[in-house]
Amino acid sequence: MSSSSAPTREEILAALKGVALPKGGDLVSADLIRALVVDGGAVRFVIEAETADEARALDPVRAEAERVVAALPGVARVSVAMTAHGPAPKQQAPKGEAPSLSIGRHPTPGPSVVPGVKRIIAVGSGKGGVGKSTVSANLAVAMAREGWRVGLVDADIYGPSQPRMMGVSKRPASPDGKTIIPPVAHGVRVISIGLMLPEDQALIWRGPMLMGALQQLMTQVAWGDLDALIIDMPPGTGDVQMTLCQKFDVTGAIVVSTPQDVALLDARRALNAFSTLKTPVIGLIENMSTFICPNCGHEEHIFGDGGVAREAEKTGIPFLGSLPLTLEVRLSGDGGVPVAATDSAVAESYRRIARGLMAQLA
Repeated sequence: MSSSSAPTREEILAALKGVALPKGGDLVSADLIRALVVDGGAVRFVIEAETADEARALDPVRAEAERVVAALPGVARVSVAMTAHGPAPKQQAPKGEAPSLSIGRHPTPGPSVVPGVKRIIAVGSGKGGVGKSTVSANLAVAMAREGWRVGLVDADIYGPSQPRMMGVSKRPASPDGKTIIPPVAHGVRVISIGLMLPEDQALIWRGPMLMGALQQLMTQVAWGDLDALIIDMPPGTGDVQMTLCQKFDVTGAIVVSTPQDVALLDARRALNAFSTLKTPVIGLIENMSTFICPNCGHEEHIFGDGGVAREAEKTGIPFLGSLPLTLEVRLSGDGGVPVAATDSAVAESYRRIARGLMAQLA
C-alpha cells in the first residue's frame, strides 16, 4: 500500500488486534469496535464498553487504539469515541441531600424569571422521533466546548431522556429543601425530572402539574451565571410549550425536523405555534439529513434531501445546519457521552452549528 492511499477496514482491524485489553484479549476479539468508518485519510470508530465505569477504565486503551491507527500509512486523522452499552450505575444521594420538595405542584401566577441566565433557547419539534433530545444534548455540549456557560433543562416531563444521554443518574442535592443543585456533565449543568424519579416510573399528570413542574425546574435550580439555558421541549404544541413561552422571557426557539414531507408538516405547525406565542424562531436544524453506513461509509438520503433548508429559505428563518444519522450518535447517546463531547467528524457538525448560533445570539 502506498503512503497516499487510505487503509482498508481489514488493515485497520488488523492493527487494532494488537491493542490488548487489561483483562486479556484485544479490542477486535472482544468485539468492542463499532461504527468503523474510513473516509479518505480520516478514520473514526467507537469503542463500546459494557458499563460507564469500564469505559473510563479503558481510556488508555482508547489512546493506544488511536495511536496505532494513526501510525498506519495513508491515515491523516483519527477520531475514537468511547461509549458504554449499559447505563451508568445508579448512585444514591447521601442522607438529607435530596430536595425535599414536591415536584408537580400547580404553577404560580404571573411571569417568572431565571436569575443569572442571559438567554433561554427552546429546542422543539412538531412531532416525536426526529432526534430533538439528541440535538439538544449535543448542542448544549458543543456550546460549552466553544466557551459558553450552558445549562440544559429536560422539559419532556413524560419522557425524560437527558439523564441517560448526558450520563447522569445521581439525584440532585438540595441544601435547604427548596434550591436544587444541578449535576454537571460534559461541562453542562443538567436538570431533569428523570433525576428525581425511578427510571421506569410513569408520570400520570394533568396539565397544571406539568406546568408547575416546568416552573420548578426552571426557577428552583441554582444555575449560577449562564450564557445560555437550553430547553429540551416535548414534541408537539401543548401545555409545556405554552407555559415556557408565556411565563419566561424566551430568547428564541430552534425547530428540529427530518427532511421528509410528513415531518416538515409537523415542523410547520411548531413554527406557527411559536409565532402565536410570540416567540421568535432563531433557526431550523435538519436532523438525520443523511445516513452514513458504518461498514462502508456509503451515504444515503433515506429521509429525503434538503427539505428543511428549503423551508428555511421559504420562511426567511436562519438554517443552522444539517446533521447525519450515524450509529456513532446513537451509541454515544446511549452510553451517556454525547458525540459532541468527542473529537469525531460528527462532533464537528454540532460545533459548527453551535458557533453559528452563538455568533447570531452575540
